[in-house]
Amino acid sequence: MPDPFISIEPYDIMTNALKSPLSGRIVALCAEPQSSVAPGDTLLIVESMKMEIPVEAEASGKVAKFLVEVGDDVTEGQALVELQ
Repeated sequence: MPDPFISIEPYDIMTNALKSPLSGRIVALCAEPQSSVAPGDTLLIVESMKMEIPVEAEASGKVAKFLVEVGDDVTEGQALVELQ
C-alpha cells in the first residue's frame, strides 16, 4: 500500500538513484561507498521538522556513491545516493 504522506517515487530507475522522500537536512550517512546493502537497510537519515526519517534501500545492491554530505539541505525528490 503506498504511503499517503510520500508522493514521489523513491527510486529513479534511469539514474539508479534513491531520492529524498521530503525536504530536510542530512544528519547521517549510514553506509559506506562500495558496501553491499539489502532491502530495508538504512542508507542515510534526513531530519525534517525535528523528526529523523531513515532512507532505506529498496532492493539489494551496492552503494556506488553518495550525492550529498552530512549537513546538506535537500529537497523532496532530490537524488541522494546512487546504487549499482
